[in-house]
Amino acid sequence: MNDDAIYRQAVERFSDLFAQARTLPLAEPTAMSLATVGADGQPSVRTVLLKAFDARGFVFYTNKRSRKAGQIESNHRAALCFFWQPLMQQVLVEGRTADLEDAEADSYWVTRPRISQIGAWASSQSDILTERAELDRRYTEFEKKFAGNPVPRPPHWSGYRLTPQLIEFWTSRPGRLHERERYFLQDGAWQYSLIYP
Repeated sequence: MNDDAIYRQAVERFSDLFAQARTLPLAEPTAMSLATVGADGQPSVRTVLLKAFDARGFVFYTNKRSRKAGQIESNHRAALCFFWQPLMQQVLVEGRTADLEDAEADSYWVTRPRISQIGAWASSQSDILTERAELDRRYTEFEKKFAGNPVPRPPHWSGYRLTPQLIEFWTSRPGRLHERERYFLQDGAWQYSLIYP
């Protein structure tokens, strides 16, 4: 199997597993943990939603003034972790992030519920909020501002694509003798290996 075929296999495996997860009664089957590291070396992790994926990578969106965006801008290396407990399956993805093109962000933006669009204008994500009423006031202000019109995408709101350099599949097995299969980029070529649990 050549290295392109190895990578295609990893993407297809993720696609199949993700499709299974979406059939389950999960509130957010697209939920994934996103780990980033700031310029100070402090790691940070939070849950975000996968909005698209293909052979180019995994896409998520955020306020570009947020803490996560600041960390991504200072260090483009990041990691994702999916855990679908009913399947007892986990997928780890490590790689590098890159900004999405405006056209791609615009295309996704128009599919968002209006309440989420207005919320993106109202929230100064990651800034200190003195009281909840302040956010509610800001939401009401933007709701009035855009009343009767489409809500434009804020200039500070867009997305990132994480291009994998490693994809690891973890399957639960009795006695913690779990199955780990790693697809990884080494010296410019994709490799496959089993990993001890």
